[in-house]
Amino acid sequence: MNTFARALRVLVAALTGSICTLTPNVSLAQWPDIREAKAIAEEGFIYGLPIVMNYAVMYEYSVDKNSGQYKAPFNQIKNEARVYTYKDTAVVTPNSDTPYSLLFMDLRAEPIVLSVPAVETTRYYSVMLCDGNTFNYGYIGSRATGSEAGDYMVVGPDWQGATPPGIKKVFRSTTQFSAAAYRTQLFNAADMPNVEKVQAGYKVQRLSAYLKQPATVAAAAVDFPKIDKEMVKKNFFEYLDFALQFAPAGPEEREIRAKLARIGVGAGKTFDFKDLPLTHKIEIGLGMKDGEERVEKYLASGEKDVNGWKIGSLFGDRQFYSGDWLKRAAAAKGGIYGNDAAEAVYPMAKTLADGEVLDGSKHQYTLTFPAGQLPPVDAFWSVTMYDGKTQLLIENPINRYLINSPMLPGMKKNADGSLTLYIQNKSPGADKESNWLPAPNGDIYLVMRLYWPKTEAPSVLPPGNGTWKPPAIAVAAN
Repeated sequence: MNTFARALRVLVAALTGSICTLTPNVSLAQWPDIREAKAIAEEGFIYGLPIVMNYAVMYEYSVDKNSGQYKAPFNQIKNEARVYTYKDTAVVTPNSDTPYSLLFMDLRAEPIVLSVPAVETTRYYSVMLCDGNTFNYGYIGSRATGSEAGDYMVVGPDWQGATPPGIKKVFRSTTQFSAAAYRTQLFNAADMPNVEKVQAGYKVQRLSAYLKQPATVAAAAVDFPKIDKEMVKKNFFEYLDFALQFAPAGPEEREIRAKLARIGVGAGKTFDFKDLPLTHKIEIGLGMKDGEERVEKYLASGEKDVNGWKIGSLFGDRQFYSGDWLKRAAAAKGGIYGNDAAEAVYPMAKTLADGEVLDGSKHQYTLTFPAGQLPPVDAFWSVTMYDGKTQLLIENPINRYLINSPMLPGMKKNADGSLTLYIQNKSPGADKESNWLPAPNGDIYLVMRLYWPKTEAPSVLPPGNGTWKPPAIAVAAN
């Protein structure tokens, strides 16, 4: 679902834009020396960034009814009979290809059963299960489970019950609160009623309701801490503490959690804001800033550069990350809730192949796919435009946020069979407007989405080393 203007501004720019005023409840006599405390804060920030970002989205979508982004309470699905636009600001780099259905699950009392309808094989859909650790722990949909109807059970980290008859598969979340992001392909504007019919078939039930039994256990009420820009500035780690109480530590987390405990950070810890000496406040703040810089650096250089496009595999389950918290943080910052590479690959570009920043106020650009060399997928592909600074969709005169493969019949090909996209702030003219992807009057961020990438050559897989390579973006000739 892939992606958080307000939340990102809250959780990255605001987070690290000022010295943290954190005061952990820990004895000063036990406080590590300056270098160690700073290192712990740096590592803790990298470890905790995706967890806190996820909490901010969950709070806006399922807790705070006045957030402006509220969707539905826990365990109730919200179907969006529309695609995302520039008005959607809770998630950075949002997908505008597929209407979303969104669900946050509370798995503490009992499992949740997700039922999907039969979907025509020509229409791609997927249900991505992503927990509070931002681990993608399972998929339902065209690629993963097929197009048939089915019932699937999602359980919490401590669930030990039996699997009832009729359940096709059980998925285990590593946290007690978890998300499901449904993507349903839309072919064109006239196709929306058909998407709505599919969405109407997405059902969410508690296990007891699925079994037609009374619910005997209720989850305790939770006092979710409000999250906003000023609060995060003061205490990033308070939100991390809150989230960690619902996330039992995996084997690969024990070391970082032990380190965080040394500065008073951990599930169930409490903080005050007045007793810590200024030197300790500075240690924590500088560590967080250094952590954020490492995340930025990883995003800039941690993926393979292919003709100016950054291609890698940043999203996956617990085993995929195996304690690589920097990769996980970079994934969240680049566009939280991205898919595993098997489900979708995301070439991203902010520069030309020579490193020059893409800037719609300075240049007009073209992207040309040679004849027969469109992105190789089993579902569909798209190229989406974002503001290079906010990573949000941009307002534009034709309300076009992307160009995708379902649009191909209405686009013009060149005489040699190639396809050129015109990437610029102003219209390229009526004769080329069918191929125009409107750009901001400033920094540009382009993201390709290759849904269900082909595995046989030519393929974008493995990401960054595939036999298919995205073409370079070019400055248009005047």
